[in-house]
Amino acid sequence: QVQLVESGGGLVQPGGSLRLSCAASGTIFSIDAMGWHRQAPGKERELVATITNGGSTNYAESVKGRFVVSREDNGKNTVYLQMNSLEPEDTAVYYCYAIIRRTLYSRRDYWGQGTQVTVSS
Repeated sequence: QVQLVESGGGLVQPGGSLRLSCAASGTIFSIDAMGWHRQAPGKERELVATITNGGSTNYAESVKGRFVVSREDNGKNTVYLQMNSLEPEDTAVYYCYAIIRRTLYSRRDYWGQGTQVTVSS
């Protein structure tokens, strides 16, 4: 069994910062990529940022220059999302995801339970 556990959401004022964390645990052979999606009320879930096991990153246009995704392996299997200059439009439930191999030949997506981020004065 594999679990993704997120932390770090909350309420922040416009212009503020938050850091999200997500740790993967369980039987894990390797992690191909980790990242974050978000879903605002009445909207579809959208990609925010990803990072591969080689360190390549990809960001949604709306967060480029404000958000930074990073990853810590060495047995910790953790991905972070540093969110700066937050805007009310960033308000959403943020979901961690990971593409995990439990064996060399098995590969699938796993999702966290979601953490609420609210940007409001």
